[in-house]
Amino acid sequence: MENFRELLIKTYQQTNQYGKMLGMELTKFEEDGIEYKLLVKPEHLATPTTAHGGLVAGYMDGVLGLAALYVSSENSNLVSTVEFKINYISPVRIGDVLIGQGKTISAGKRIIITEGKIFQEGSGKLVAIATGTFNAYPYQKAGMSF
Repeated sequence: MENFRELLIKTYQQTNQYGKMLGMELTKFEEDGIEYKLLVKPEHLATPTTAHGGLVAGYMDGVLGLAALYVSSENSNLVSTVEFKINYISPVRIGDVLIGQGKTISAGKRIIITEGKIFQEGSGKLVAIATGTFNAYPYQKAGMSF
């Protein structure tokens, strides 16, 4: 399908309600990697000043998944998370602007392995690192049509 990747990412951005709820902004979707931006808001906090680890985990899943999606879209496929491992390096605080960067390290016919890093914008301080495994499958199974 011609321009599948363009159609897919446009549709994904419109339908990804979880990403919208978190405030994830896709700023790069290219062969050499993807990038998401996120402002930490009061609704993301676990304590009066610090974000919940689940925010970082959900954000990282999006970073890893979009890196896999870029590769899978070459074959008109979507991806689902099989597993991922995250290491939290430093706390995230209200008002932080986070930059999540993801890239693919291995891509087979069905299984794609990605890695991701989340930094604080400005300081460049590393917040978290992760690796993930994703299953590629035909977009029709998700109820999408183009």
